[in-house]
Amino acid sequence: MAQDTEKKRYTKEELEEFKELILDKLENAKADYELYKNALNHSDTNDIADTSPTFKVLEEGAAVLSKEEAGRLAQRQLKFIQHLQAALVRIENGTYGICRETGKLISKERLRAVPHATLSIEAKNNQK
Repeated sequence: MAQDTEKKRYTKEELEEFKELILDKLENAKADYELYKNALNHSDTNDIADTSPTFKVLEEGAAVLSKEEAGRLAQRQLKFIQHLQAALVRIENGTYGICRETGKLISKERLRAVPHATLSIEAKNNQK
């Protein structure tokens, strides 16, 4: 493990692993974004869903997002997509996985959990 703390950059193979992880998360994030966007676009229409009895809605839980909630979730998802796309750019230009505060390599564990991270745990804790 001492080797990870001494090296300055991840290898091409390691970067490829992270790229696959990011592309997978990006695909899922875009699908979720489309769901939120569709919920937002259809939240004020009068379709057959409006005729369902109130007790059924209460029984099944809040099946339909309010327009405000859908908008907030869509905006948050879009920001996540932008962070993932920026991480792909960092992979391409060779700066991925390098903490923007300390210049040290961000741990693989952190990048697997938060693949768009730009701060190491150390730098993140120092922000508090």
